[in-house]
Amino acid sequence: MLQALRIRDFRLLWGGGLVSALGSWLLVLAIPAHILLVTGSLRATGLTVAAEYLPVLILGPVAGVFTDRWDRRRLMVATNLFCAGAVAIMLLGTSPGRYWVLYAALIAENGGIVLYAPAWQARTPAIVGTGPLLSSASALNSISSGTVRLVGGPLGGILLAVCGINVLICADALSYLLAAVAMIMTSRPAGPPSDARATISGLARDLAEGVRVVRRQPAARALLPVTVIFLAANASLSALLIAFGVRRLGGSEHTGLLLSGLGAGFLLGAPVIRLLLDRVQPRSLLAATLTATAAAYFLLFTSFSLGAALPAAAAVGMFGSMCLVIPQTAIQRVIPGAVLGRVSALFLAAEAAATLAGALAGPVLAEAAQLTGAAVAASLVTLGAAALTCLTVPRMAAVVPGTPASTAGPDHPPRVGTAAGRPAEVNETITTGRHQASGDRRDRKPASPGDTRSTRRGRR
Repeated sequence: MLQALRIRDFRLLWGGGLVSALGSWLLVLAIPAHILLVTGSLRATGLTVAAEYLPVLILGPVAGVFTDRWDRRRLMVATNLFCAGAVAIMLLGTSPGRYWVLYAALIAENGGIVLYAPAWQARTPAIVGTGPLLSSASALNSISSGTVRLVGGPLGGILLAVCGINVLICADALSYLLAAVAMIMTSRPAGPPSDARATISGLARDLAEGVRVVRRQPAARALLPVTVIFLAANASLSALLIAFGVRRLGGSEHTGLLLSGLGAGFLLGAPVIRLLLDRVQPRSLLAATLTATAAAYFLLFTSFSLGAALPAAAAVGMFGSMCLVIPQTAIQRVIPGAVLGRVSALFLAAEAAATLAGALAGPVLAEAAQLTGAAVAASLVTLGAAALTCLTVPRMAAVVPGTPASTAGPDHPPRVGTAAGRPAEVNETITTGRHQASGDRRDRKPASPGDTRSTRRGRR
């Protein structure tokens, strides 16, 4: 499971994300709890989630084009620095009557992450390849997500009560700066410089190419609606999680423990997904984990004590994290590196639209039908995603452990079959879901919202 850490660039990428995620998770509880305690409004609290995903919805596809055009290393450094500044602005919005500044800062921060997320998703397989080392990288990302959820939630709740929200904001800004330093220390791309020039017509052509890739790749085409449905259901309950902990379980301290339960589930899921990802068909594995997640949702939000809620939260974290890793790894394997940024951004934009809709619908549904009614609805929707997986996701080629890795991608010289700096034609490199890209079969084998706050938190 730790094999990917042997690669220096991945160690820096993963370590920088871990530090940044810990800083952000200090605020996962603090910002919504601060607004809920002051305003008493579920809708005002749910707007914090909506503010995170609005930039992805608006800018996501365009961000993917820039990711494929620009130097991804420089882009990741710049976005971390921008996010540090955006978080610092939150210090101006903690006074009564100025909470709109918090919403604006969240929108600005996630505007930066819109560019970071597809660059991170595209750079990971460029560093570690698309085979077993990619499974190792995915498992390590689940470990980091679980660790920050296990530690960040309770620590954020304690620091909020002891030090106040301003200290947490400063810590998050510092974590972005440290992540930027880690990105600077990674290797420079070995290939020719990317074409950073962008025109409206060029952007439109690149966007259209990304859409064509998704439409022609059976696995990507099937996984997109499944992921969207799951994240909509997940977001509807994520928007209620803080209120559920504060009102039903007894306060912010218990809510912090609930977040720790989710983190423990992520940690439990990491070795399981590493074991199964290269051995079980993604279709079967995803359907099973979606079904288990639906059951865990229902058990969690029908709990009335911390003792009952914690095991259910761990189950949500475990199976929910697997629901995120499976499609992400599949997409990284079947999509050529030259267009992976655009395809990743299309997925992120669609996921953001679903998450935004879920975050807005969840509180409204809970006010109309109570938390139990919202949980039943989310569970049924997730079961629908499991059924859709069985019906539409094709079989995929097996990954053979021990096959040599290829590191072809934007950080390395182009593969045979592609012109330097230019994507290969889709019909040359994309085949059916039973095979990987045809140019990859010869040697490309090796190498996040949770509660899936998938862009802001899930990327770390």
